[in-house]
Amino acid sequence: QVQLVESGGGLVQAGGSLRVSCAASGLTFSTHHMGWFRRAPGKEREFVAAIRRNGGNTSYADSAKGRFTVARDNAKNTVYLQRNSLKLEDTAFYYCAAASSDGLFRPSLFRDYDYWGQGTQVTVSS
Repeated sequence: QVQLVESGGGLVQAGGSLRVSCAASGLTFSTHHMGWFRRAPGKEREFVAAIRRNGGNTSYADSAKGRFTVARDNAKNTVYLQRNSLKLEDTAFYYCAAASSDGLFRPSLFRDYDYWGQGTQVTVSS
């Protein structure tokens, strides 16, 4: 059974930093591309960042560029999202997702991902 478990969410002040992690089990982590998405209150789920299976290629939403960094440790089956200079609008539920490396991979498309975590809440306060 595939499991993606996010951790590291919480409350942080605007301008601060927070790193969330996603630990994967039940799949061959190194053969999966990994992505981060978020859902803010009253909004649709949106793409945040993604990293390909070898870690050499990353993608970011415009809102994340320059502030967020996605990284992975294939030895630990874990993907990370480091968020700096957090803004009030970064408040959201953050989800990680895994996509099989078979076929075309479009990092920002929900349907290209096969597995999803339950998410972790991040709240940015003023």
